[in-house]
Amino acid sequence: MSPKLPLNTERLRTVLPFVWELMVPRRKLLLAGFVLMLINRMSGLVLPASTKFLFDNVIARNDASLLLPLVLGVCAATIIQGITSFSLTQLLSKAGQRLIAELRQRVQQHVGRLPVTYFDANKSGTLVARIMSDVEGVRNLIGTGLVEFLGGLTSAVMVLYFLFRTSARMTGVTLVILIAFGLTLRKAFSTIRPIFRERGKLNAEVSGRLTESLGGVRVVKGYHAEEREEKVFAKGVNLLLANVLKSLTSMSLMSLSA
Repeated sequence: MSPKLPLNTERLRTVLPFVWELMVPRRKLLLAGFVLMLINRMSGLVLPASTKFLFDNVIARNDASLLLPLVLGVCAATIIQGITSFSLTQLLSKAGQRLIAELRQRVQQHVGRLPVTYFDANKSGTLVARIMSDVEGVRNLIGTGLVEFLGGLTSAVMVLYFLFRTSARMTGVTLVILIAFGLTLRKAFSTIRPIFRERGKLNAEVSGRLTESLGGVRVVKGYHAEEREEKVFAKGVNLLLANVLKSLTSMSLMSLSA
């Protein structure tokens, strides 16, 4: 008998085929976005790199002939960075929003074909909130989230290379500190992630109950159940508030450790 896989591994194996199904038809779009992100990141490195020539040549050696090329180069890099940022927003963000709309339709079609017993066990208002909100996470996959993550990794590798060429010892010390900070963040995110996941469920339940209460307001008033609905809604809002405060405390501790 094979050992039981961890919950995260099982969830990853379940989700990966669906993620791959979403990404394969849009691989050219993601590749174009990644190329634009590389150009954007490289353009962003021009300004800090230009300070070396400014101080070493223009100021220290009083070589004013390099000043105009430096200014033109920085201006050109800034314009390129702005154009690529605009193109990324137009290309990936809009594609992510189109995918969200498509997934909402697919989820609604799937839920609509479920048996009546499923609707007896789940509140219709909660289902509405989940259909409209849960698919928002794919914007980080097909939208700018994934490409920005890969672009950030590329920038970090490039900067790390130049730092090692400048001073390997100081870079090594910095890496040790960053690794320790990364381990701290990993522990913090393992605590914060369930809080945000629970917030989504609480928000769906509270919004669903409110939708049902307002939709059936005649029934509520007919049975004089206004006070009962107020108590149920207040309880849900307080649970949501406690969740938000808990997440704020965790994020404050993260900021303090940083």
